[in-house]
Amino acid sequence: MGENAISGNLKNLTIDTGASENLVVCFGEMLIDFVPTVGGVSLAEAPAFKKAPGGAPANVAVGVSRLGGSSAFIGKVGDDEFGRMLADILRLNNVDNSGMRFDHKARTALAFVTLRADGEREFLFFRHPSADMLLLESELDINLIQKAKIFHYGSISLIEEPCRSTQLAAMKLAKASGILLSYDPNLRLPLWPSEEAARTEIMSIWDLADVIKISEDEITFLTGGDDPYDDEVVLQKLFHPNLKLLVVSEGPNGCRYYTQEFKGRVGGVKVKPVDTTGAGDAFVSGLLNSLASDLTILNDEKKLREALLFANACGAITVTERGAIPAMPTMNAVQDLLSSSASARS
Repeated sequence: MGENAISGNLKNLTIDTGASENLVVCFGEMLIDFVPTVGGVSLAEAPAFKKAPGGAPANVAVGVSRLGGSSAFIGKVGDDEFGRMLADILRLNNVDNSGMRFDHKARTALAFVTLRADGEREFLFFRHPSADMLLLESELDINLIQKAKIFHYGSISLIEEPCRSTQLAAMKLAKASGILLSYDPNLRLPLWPSEEAARTEIMSIWDLADVIKISEDEITFLTGGDDPYDDEVVLQKLFHPNLKLLVVSEGPNGCRYYTQEFKGRVGGVKVKPVDTTGAGDAFVSGLLNSLASDLTILNDEKKLREALLFANACGAITVTERGAIPAMPTMNAVQDLLSSSASARS
């Protein structure tokens, strides 16, 4: 992996923040989302846009920190106003950003996102190429990765080189260091050259993960149209022998879980939705924060069900506010919601 070369390049860049032993390191993209100032319109119809920090791995890092956990982000942004703003947002949210790199030539990625009146989400990405696609293996913060208890990543970094090779190198290093690997494919088809390329690349790293979170739509896509509610489809086509946990998120209906020893379903926590942006990332951050504190959850169904109910509540709170990072919940907010929903049921 050219570890000595990497360490040499980073001698002056790596900052030891005394991260806790429960560190969750998130790898991937961080960008600026532009969302219309009014709801229910197409991008072309939007009168104006408001900027917001985005990128699933960065959202998860903030989510873990907001819950009181320890997190770090590794990725690349442009050496521009937006890139520095994103680094500051992570710092202000107590996320270790020492693994961030700044590209002097490429810009920070931009995405225009809207939820149309027909319920369809519309995306327009500006990445030609953007800085996040250009992270080099030589820029990886080896020390930061090796401190992690959990290394979390998605699939968007697999779309283009050199970032694809960098992600594979980081995963390999984490695996060799005995770190739990967490994967949320977070399918964004408009970014891929073709459906086939997306399916092939997303599945190319499937068997390396210890924990995978997918949505119903992603099951249908990855299996070529199979029923996402059929346990046999999930177990035969998506569960692999080394997987410790596969979670299928079902939005407001909760989630299903599959391990080597047990499977089941945990119901959702009812709230009034305002904006679903970041709900899946909040769910992942809730689950990873619990796992970072206690990996035995993976072998104990009672504890796992509690952790998944907690994760469901994290996702539920996030949909009650606009935006992803601003809506990520605190531990107190999650516990209050769980207490009130338990009272309502009793």
